[in-house]
Amino acid sequence: MKKFLGLMCLFLLCGGWVKGQEAVDGKEPRLAVSLGVLRGGGSLVGADFEFMVAQRLGLEVGAGLVGFGAAVNYHLKPTVRSSMIALQYWHQGLGEYYTQSLLGPSFVFRAKKLFTASLGLGYALEEGPNWPEDKKQPPVMLTYSLGIYLPVK
Repeated sequence: MKKFLGLMCLFLLCGGWVKGQEAVDGKEPRLAVSLGVLRGGGSLVGADFEFMVAQRLGLEVGAGLVGFGAAVNYHLKPTVRSSMIALQYWHQGLGEYYTQSLLGPSFVFRAKKLFTASLGLGYALEEGPNWPEDKKQPPVMLTYSLGIYLPVK
């Protein structure tokens, strides 16, 4: 967990460096921050940071209250502002509150400005100590999130 929090701090600190590395010729932003419900690895409230590593390919990490996650995103257009298909990992809960881990595909809609939502499937990888003892963990679950995104220039 300490390594993950350190990585998150590094992303926040590098935001200014990434911004400073962009050309001033009006290029599209290469970094986006998403905030919302069930963001940050399926956290109740969380944030994700995405950085474009190729024309349509983005890497994303996130965390929230209480959980974390990561994703590899393939954008439908060559911009961080576009909708995408994602392969996501969700780690819901921490320590004794850890509920489950999921891995699966999702479609992430991004409006031209601000609004984002996702819908996908999560395949159960692990059941945590906070999973209800009287319920069997389903092998596949619906995943979704709502929020806003902000491209960082």
